[in-house]
Amino acid sequence: MIVQNIAADASTDFTFTVHRNDFERAKTILDGICNHLGARGVSGDCNIVKVSIVGVGMRSHAGIASTMFKTLANEGINIQMIATSEIKISVVVNEKYLELAVRALHSAFGLEHA
Repeated sequence: MIVQNIAADASTDFTFTVHRNDFERAKTILDGICNHLGARGVSGDCNIVKVSIVGVGMRSHAGIASTMFKTLANEGINIQMIATSEIKISVVVNEKYLELAVRALHSAFGLEHA
């Protein structure tokens, strides 16, 4: 996942995910080139997970994203990042909500017995 934000002060933030096994190495590399890039700093969080819903039917069925977001909100799960494509929606949440998020989404989409 990669997200770019432009703040009110016109600065740009890049947020991206790497596998947790690569976290320390990625952070070390970024810390090493931070000044060269003119970046203010590097921060990271290795206590996140990515939860995705995938399906070709997402192209033809309206409301899939809305159902996902409402389901997570109803469980009190804050979405930290969102990435979408024609057939996939992925969100990043705190890892302590992984099982709750997956169970709630399975229920919301009628997959609890799948």
